[in-house]
Amino acid sequence: MALVAAGARVAISGRTAAKLEETCRLIAERGGQALAVRGNVKDPRELPAMVEQVAAWGGGVDILVNNAQEVPAGRLLEVSDEAFVAGFESGPLASFRLMKLVYPHMVAQGGGVIFNLVSSAAARWDMTGYGAYGAVKQAMRVLTRAAAAEWGREGIRVLAIAPHAESPGLKRWIAHNPDEAEAFFRAIPLGRVGRLEEDIGRAVVALCGPELGYLTGATIPLDGGQANFG
Repeated sequence: MALVAAGARVAISGRTAAKLEETCRLIAERGGQALAVRGNVKDPRELPAMVEQVAAWGGGVDILVNNAQEVPAGRLLEVSDEAFVAGFESGPLASFRLMKLVYPHMVAQGGGVIFNLVSSAAARWDMTGYGAYGAVKQAMRVLTRAAAAEWGREGIRVLAIAPHAESPGLKRWIAHNPDEAEAFFRAIPLGRVGRLEEDIGRAVVALCGPELGYLTGATIPLDGGQANFG
């Protein structure tokens, strides 16, 4: 919604057509243009057609946001191989593939911006229960740094975003972990969780602009000052 408000045409992807259609409807109510691209980012056979559909509709690809993630939650002895693999397939592997697929489109137009969503779970002082998830998200950070280093001369900037946001996923986590959530919120210096559009979305818009055009390869902790990525 923040990108739409800034004048971008937005293509959204996911596995559930009804969710995509509802989001497109909300964007249309704002006067924006949106394209629903149904697909599963874990399936490498679907990704090329998804990217080409977006590029044909939009006349190229200016911005890529890699947000999909299945979460391999739990202590190490509790996380199955299948859950760990699914975390990698939906997160860093899908992002890796999509980054490579949008690369020629961005090169052809003189640049672009890629955002990979990561998590401060990878930088917790106590990693209990977050080892597998943290490993997946740290892989995203390494891919971000590598792409920024390799593609900077083509005008492609690559950034990692680590947000605390009022998402459905966070709300589910709060419901299942009330005591940990209370301690979590106390550790946020600004004293609140970020608003989706106002705090996270608008920051992404700002990071796309020329004013921050010299920033690449960094992890941006949009978390009210909680995390210390070092």
